[in-house]
Amino acid sequence: MDGTDVNVVTLVQQGDRDAFRVLVERHSRAVFRVAYRLTGHEQDAEDVVQETFLRAYRQIGQFEARSSFATWLYRIAFNCAHDLLRQRPRRGTRPSLDDHEAGTLRAELADPSPEADPAQVLMSRRLGSRLQSALSGLTTQERAAFVMRHYEGLSIDEIGRTLSLGDSAAKHSVFRAVRKLRLALADGA
Repeated sequence: MDGTDVNVVTLVQQGDRDAFRVLVERHSRAVFRVAYRLTGHEQDAEDVVQETFLRAYRQIGQFEARSSFATWLYRIAFNCAHDLLRQRPRRGTRPSLDDHEAGTLRAELADPSPEADPAQVLMSRRLGSRLQSALSGLTTQERAAFVMRHYEGLSIDEIGRTLSLGDSAAKHSVFRAVRKLRLALADGA
């Protein structure tokens, strides 16, 4: 099935259950990337993706195309990740990935070119590990704003809509995140 997200959403809203699969296939990888960077755990990210698409399917009738479907979906993913992170202290944290699993997952997310210098790949993975650790020190909103801006390339307007913030507050969240990350990464240098 081809067509824009809005056309596919219209089909889903009209009762075409198979059309929703197209949206899942188009957006699941991006939602996973965001969820992983927000939660820092592969299993938590998978849980967030599953819950995101479940909520999106249940709420598809509320989508009004005032923003892109991706922005609407990111908002749901942010809420799911935020809910999961809020519950974490009560249920205990999940063990993080071991170094091999984390390196493999980061490599899949980064998709380094096959001709990349192995030393650069290793340094990039180490920096990625330090960055992931530093990201865990941010508030959920700061982490989400940073990930959406610097990993997903969303505009300040899209970030604001996703996080229910004005443009100024969205910019400030990105700025605070960058400032905190610089400090955290400078301390570890």
